[in-house]
Amino acid sequence: MNNSQNNVAKSYAIIGFGKIGKALAKAFARKGIEVSIATTRNPESFASEAAAIGPSIIPTTLAEALKANVIFLAVRFESHADVAKTLPNWQGKIIVDVTNAYGVPLEQLGGQPSASVVAQAFTGGRLVKGFNHLGAAILEQDPAVHGGSRVVYLASDDDTAAAEIGELAKNLGFSPIQLGGLSEGGLLVQAQGNSWGKLIFKDLIKFDL
Repeated sequence: MNNSQNNVAKSYAIIGFGKIGKALAKAFARKGIEVSIATTRNPESFASEAAAIGPSIIPTTLAEALKANVIFLAVRFESHADVAKTLPNWQGKIIVDVTNAYGVPLEQLGGQPSASVVAQAFTGGRLVKGFNHLGAAILEQDPAVHGGSRVVYLASDDDTAAAEIGELAKNLGFSPIQLGGLSEGGLLVQAQGNSWGKLIFKDLIKFDL
């Protein structure tokens, strides 16, 4: 009961409206959950695309979208720092890191998991790595499959934030699986240089027996 009440109070935004951003928007639209969409472009430029996905998809400015308390970062990994700079502090916000750092030199990451680098950029925010292991063509599909539900993996150094995003994933129709911390199980869903984590692209369905 409390979880559903908490979710009612939550506000959501997706930063980025490329293939992954649109796939996430379709997941929200499928359940009629309102989510703001923003890019660096004027919201009028993608308003018709948003409207085509569903009435709960709200095109807005970046500044307006960042008022949400759960923010999906669906931009290129290289752009995460630009988004992070738009607010001096991300206190009270959960950042869901949907980026993939494939091809980014390991030296550039300082030997850390890419999500740890993203987490450090978003000062004060709570970061959850998730929804990034599936390609857009799979992610945009209905997660209800043959009586089961599509798995999404979540990793975070903040158990409470991971649990909150797990609840959201369930509300969107997915089966969340918690992998633990970013530098532990989280490595299974993070690209390292030119190699992919072992769980990336694995499209699994969970059945409740």
